[in-house]
Amino acid sequence: MNIAVYSGSFNPLHIGHLAIMKYLTGEGGYDHVYLVVSPKNPLKDSISSDSGQARYDAAIEAVNRHFQNKEVKVDDIELTMPEPHYTIRTLDALREREPFNTFTLVMGADNLADIRRWRDYRRILTEYGAAVYPRTGHDLDAIKEDLLREDSSYLIDILNAETVDMSSTAIRNAIAAGEDPSAWLM
Repeated sequence: MNIAVYSGSFNPLHIGHLAIMKYLTGEGGYDHVYLVVSPKNPLKDSISSDSGQARYDAAIEAVNRHFQNKEVKVDDIELTMPEPHYTIRTLDALREREPFNTFTLVMGADNLADIRRWRDYRRILTEYGAAVYPRTGHDLDAIKEDLLREDSSYLIDILNAETVDMSSTAIRNAIAAGEDPSAWLM
């Protein structure tokens, strides 16, 4: 099966994440999406790994509200792995656990623009590939072209998905300001 690995902090899950998962399981053509809640992103200091289990539990509830056919699975693989939580280690562990499946990493244009900071990014792009959704303010074609000049064997698929201008940071800021973010939550 062709599995889209959608990894992130998901602090919290919102309508932008939902739109991406619906696209991936629909016209995106993936058999399943594995939503991998990352306890701690090695490139970000803004989140504590202690909240990983709570975010995982919240993700299960949100996914169950929207996906009854189990086309999206909340995967706890990173919750059981030692830190640091490098994406390449997660992808390798998934492939070891399920050698009969093909895994592709899902990311936003902002992450692809910054991928050279990631551990073993060359292996990610050649062995697994990236399915990249658009983000406002990022020229995906130029980012992809720049990476392919480095190595033409990189597997980078630009998704023809709708851009949803929503971020977990904006939701957290709205909560801090006393606003009700429920319309944005998944």
